[in-house]
Amino acid sequence: MSAKGFRNLLQYISSMDKPHQERIYYEIQRKIFPSNATTRVIDELRDKRYSKGFNCAHCKSNSVARFDKYNGRQRYKCKNCGKTFSDLTNSPLQGTHYPEKWIQFIDCMLKGMSLRESSKELGVHHVTLFYWRHKVLAALEQMQIEQFEGILEVDETYFLFSEKGKKNINDRKPRKRGGVSQFRGISKEQVCVIVGRDRNKNTVSKVACLGRIEKTQVEKTIGRFISNDAILCTDGWRGYKTYAIEKGLVHYRIDTKKMGYVIKGLFHIQNVNNYHGRLKQWLDRFKGVASKYLDHYLAWFHLLETIEFEATKSNLKDMLIFACLFPVDKTYDSLRKSKFMIA
Repeated sequence: MSAKGFRNLLQYISSMDKPHQERIYYEIQRKIFPSNATTRVIDELRDKRYSKGFNCAHCKSNSVARFDKYNGRQRYKCKNCGKTFSDLTNSPLQGTHYPEKWIQFIDCMLKGMSLRESSKELGVHHVTLFYWRHKVLAALEQMQIEQFEGILEVDETYFLFSEKGKKNINDRKPRKRGGVSQFRGISKEQVCVIVGRDRNKNTVSKVACLGRIEKTQVEKTIGRFISNDAILCTDGWRGYKTYAIEKGLVHYRIDTKKMGYVIKGLFHIQNVNNYHGRLKQWLDRFKGVASKYLDHYLAWFHLLETIEFEATKSNLKDMLIFACLFPVDKTYDSLRKSKFMIA
């Protein structure tokens, strides 16, 4: 390009509005100065993802060969199904135009920054970041404990059913910033979340149902994590008593009116109730969460509790790598059109 052409280009860019100027800046930065940090993370992801052998991301066949490069990243072709893939296929980073910004985005998530604050930090539109957030959370939701150990506290908590973001709500009047239920007490307008937490802080929190919890929902949500020798501590709801008898579990019912909050100085549900309190306080920052995404936010909070809310470089890297180890087939359309589901 001639000197005159370069001056004309600068003049043209100067005439643009600020968002377009920022977009050009970040595109040039991405093309000329690729992020070494992201490259290292992708290299480590490849090592972990294929630690048990290199196989196809589609059919799991190990008959795979290198197949050219795309956008500077190695692609592979499966000799069995004929499909091509990369190290990022079926991961939250698949198809992203800004892979170098994901480490910074995870940092924003761990620091609790809003989408609009993150957008200013990264130069990416906040709607795009919303989908990035939920692709990561859809992966983290798949992280599970192996089994509860020792004393297990189980209790449920409730959130008002929300259709935040939905344009047309026909069966009731829209609520402003969450609002309140039209019914007193626990009703079908309440989303029940069941939380199991042992004394080693192994935790499972899942959306169970609408309205009051039923015994069958306990088994569906956390039953597979409860060992036969677990000691179950719950409140006085009779369904837990029946469930414990059917499973052959030692069970302590915390009836505060008759026995107080602690039995034998050891058996209580204070840990899980404290967890409820911290969860609800953390969720308040979002000014309401759509119920169809509630499981995602439960997984997010669990991760933050596990790393004690520390946004260290190690935690940033580990969060992104762990998220990419789980298959994610979510697209912008599938996330936007998803519906509220229960276990």
